[in-house]
Amino acid sequence: MPSQSDSFTGSVWLRPPRAQTGQPSLSREQIVRAAIELLDAEGPAGLSMRRLGTKLGAGATSLYWHVANKDELLELAVDEVLGEVYVPLPGDTSWRMGASICANGMRSALLRHPWVIGLLGLHPTLGPNAMRLGERLVTLFTRAGFSGMALSHATAVLNSHAIGSATSEAAIRSALKRTGKTWKEVAEDVEPYLERLGPQNPHYDKWRKETGPLRQDPDQVLEESYAFGLERLLDGLEMWLAKNPGQTSA
Repeated sequence: MPSQSDSFTGSVWLRPPRAQTGQPSLSREQIVRAAIELLDAEGPAGLSMRRLGTKLGAGATSLYWHVANKDELLELAVDEVLGEVYVPLPGDTSWRMGASICANGMRSALLRHPWVIGLLGLHPTLGPNAMRLGERLVTLFTRAGFSGMALSHATAVLNSHAIGSATSEAAIRSALKRTGKTWKEVAEDVEPYLERLGPQNPHYDKWRKETGPLRQDPDQVLEESYAFGLERLLDGLEMWLAKNPGQTSA
């Protein structure tokens, strides 16, 4: 029998509805939106039921009507963020464009709410928004010609690219915030070290001096890197479809 405290099998989505009495003064939507505001400002460490109650001007009873604890609240907040990701309906656009829109939406949502990155995988994503996202994505890829485990692999690499890109970019933003320096100032600090390493790494040094990555706008570089990777990923999936018509596994 799994423990109710288990972060995966104890998911809020897997538990039976909690018995309620009386009339709540706040809606679940109000509670979740307020929680997201706290999470965006301070991350999971800055969220507590007490702080949330203070923000909403409500007592604990109003919060516990809808959520039993912070873990449940975090699951609800993650699903709310996933609701920001749009996946076009099949027929509205090509599968490739639809996949791009989905990946772009996932990356953008995670960059708006970077605290979500550390919570992905801790609980099963079975909330209504997550299921809507999954249903749309499966339908889109099925119409494209994917099926079986091949569909699973294709959507997994698409999501991995979006999440990986957002993870790296969020980490860089966080690191810059901690230093209190601009990207240019950090690049100037690093430059002497890279110059010393140049003779031991001649190919890297040549490329670095030709492209000057540390002297470029980091946001632009990250955006271009993400877009380049997404296009090559979709190129590969398109080639796979052409070579494996009607197959159900990779």
